[in-house]
Amino acid sequence: MAEINNFIRTIMQNDLDSGAVDHIETRFPPEPNAYLHIGHARAIVTNFELAKAFNGTTNLRFDDTNPAKEDKEFVEGIIEDLNWLGYKPNNVFYGSDYFEKTYEKAIMLIKKGLAYVDDLSQEEMSKYRGTLTEPGKNSPWRDRTVEENLKLFEEMRQGKYKDGEKTLRAKIDMASPNMNMRDPAMYRILHINHHRQGNKWCIYPMYDFAHPLQDAFEGITHSLCSLEYVDHRPLYDWFVEKCEMEHVPHQYEFGRLNIANTVLSKRYLRALVDAGKVSGYDDPRMPTICGLRRKGFTADAIRNFVLSTGLSRVNSTVEFELLDEELRQDLKLKALRPNAVINPVKVIVDNYPEGKVEWFDAPNNTENPELGSRKISFSREVYIEREDFIEVKPNKNWKRLALDVEVRLMRAYFIKATSVEKDAEGNITCIHATYDPATNAPDFKDRKPNGNIHYVDASTAIPATFRLYESLLAPETEENKDLDFMERLNPESVKESEGFVESNLADTKPLDHYQFIRNGYYVTDKDSTKDHLVFNRTCGLKSSFVIKK
Repeated sequence: MAEINNFIRTIMQNDLDSGAVDHIETRFPPEPNAYLHIGHARAIVTNFELAKAFNGTTNLRFDDTNPAKEDKEFVEGIIEDLNWLGYKPNNVFYGSDYFEKTYEKAIMLIKKGLAYVDDLSQEEMSKYRGTLTEPGKNSPWRDRTVEENLKLFEEMRQGKYKDGEKTLRAKIDMASPNMNMRDPAMYRILHINHHRQGNKWCIYPMYDFAHPLQDAFEGITHSLCSLEYVDHRPLYDWFVEKCEMEHVPHQYEFGRLNIANTVLSKRYLRALVDAGKVSGYDDPRMPTICGLRRKGFTADAIRNFVLSTGLSRVNSTVEFELLDEELRQDLKLKALRPNAVINPVKVIVDNYPEGKVEWFDAPNNTENPELGSRKISFSREVYIEREDFIEVKPNKNWKRLALDVEVRLMRAYFIKATSVEKDAEGNITCIHATYDPATNAPDFKDRKPNGNIHYVDASTAIPATFRLYESLLAPETEENKDLDFMERLNPESVKESEGFVESNLADTKPLDHYQFIRNGYYVTDKDSTKDHLVFNRTCGLKSSFVIKK
């Protein structure tokens, strides 16, 4: 795996060299309100790999301060994704673990005259806040006494007020050019069950208040976040300073990673699931980590993809094909390469003895002898890809089967197509052929075939379903670029084909990876059973996408 080098690593190195810190401690703080997607992978890889580069540690901390959207299901999913990616956090914490300590810090700010209970509604608060060009106005309740604020805040905790009836706000500067410093909310009232705390609390800290304190409680040295939090950094530092935190963490921002023609919004992904447009968060068309895993992407491919995109102070957009290419590079020497026929047509070798079955040696991976070999069978009837045959006389560029044209069936014999059978609609249902028994000899050099094509022996073939995935969104055009993403869904984002695999795949299990010869990279799906094999196409063997150097 590539070494991680970027501007944050330089900052960390300088901090260690100067003695500003004596170790590196990072954290990955997801909110458990959705499943992780490929965009989150940048934060995961960046935090864990940078800490590891300096023999530091990384915590997993669930930002579970908004119980309205959070669920244990997402907590478990995030832990599973992190483990699968190969990262083991030093500690697993929850923001709710710090509710009492955070409450005490809020009391401190009230006593210092730096926080007050406000009766403005959310709508009124927004109006009082002002604009980017106009200063905000002080709330009529901004100058309540310390004693009154302490009393009201305690009553908020006791549940005496309705949702939204009162809010605890920091008292900073309503005329600040930074909108985040205009008396931001610190606590809101929510009478709702918390997935871990139950009904113990009915007031919950806001992210901008809770997050810097949590970093300080845990001894985080470098708090890494995405670029939209740049303007929040002064508030982060203000809370750390005014709450008199013993440990002082520092926030650093990096650009988000976007992928062209891919939905990377938790809200939009939830909408797809809720509307039944996909089978779930792990639908292989989804950019979620669990969806990518089910589609067949490996942890190494995702990590290398993130590292290959670099890290900068600006947001970036890359093509999805870069992830495909990392998958190919990762599995090129790892994956077994069995035969599978996705869109089959039967070939009957008329001059081959009925009832006879031969077995030939075949390498499991032609580029990696260490993966050993297997036996593949051949008999009078075989399946080939329908696209590997044409009935008309081919031109010189056609290197597959045609009438009166001879090809080699890989690892077996030369065959020549002699005739076809068709159904009432004119579709080819069967190809008749002959074979030359001398052509399997190792020293046979009398003539060259018109190409090599793969096959699956019908006598031992295992039926299988192949799910062929394309982008969930149709390519952007002038006509659809302004449409809502739901209106841009690709109606052909998944197709199923019924075909066959060789007998060696009888014991395949979910998440087994294969490079199906001449077809692409596939993975066994979780829906696959002993009696009904199901494979998902991860990506093709080659890409037309050109990586710019």
